[in-house]
Amino acid sequence: MTNNASFPAAILFDHDGTLVDTEPVWAAAKVALAAEFGGTWTEQDTLDCLGLSMKFTLDRLRERGVDLPDEQINERLVAKVREALAHQQVEFLPGIERFLTQVRDAQIPAAIVTNATTSIAQRTADAAPEGTFSVLLAAQRLGVEPGRCVALEDSPSGVRSATAAGMKVIVVPGELEVPAELGHARMLHTELTLDAVRALSE
Repeated sequence: MTNNASFPAAILFDHDGTLVDTEPVWAAAKVALAAEFGGTWTEQDTLDCLGLSMKFTLDRLRERGVDLPDEQINERLVAKVREALAHQQVEFLPGIERFLTQVRDAQIPAAIVTNATTSIAQRTADAAPEGTFSVLLAAQRLGVEPGRCVALEDSPSGVRSATAAGMKVIVVPGELEVPAELGHARMLHTELTLDAVRALSE
């Protein structure tokens, strides 16, 4: 059993679906990019790529007609997303900003761990209550043991990765159904509180 007062040593947040929902912006960018090359990106393509590596998405875009090397596909995609987001305020999912304030006020280190592009995740970190996010990196960079960390994830692959790393995992609702046996707790975004997270230490 972990000392409740010192738990968690850090909280790691997945980006999309946990803090914000930029998935529709990414999906629109993929549709537009495929169309530029005479291809079609479907809703099923978006679902197939959710929670997987950027490499998987780049390969799928190439299958849909985007005849460019990985680096150029990625650059074009990110440019489209950044352009779209530049005209929008960062909107946290309901309940998240309140929870982030609790985390910051308790001085618990927080990080964004994501396969989203760093510049886009950085934008979200900058919009959080001042002083919330120290880094956009994983547990070892924070200098804490994974077993004393809590990860918030919304995809099966993210939950599996964090669990494999030895972290306690809270599953929040996302685009993909997370199998019932995965994760240590399930909460709606609006149910997230520091007390609820600390209860995982028991």
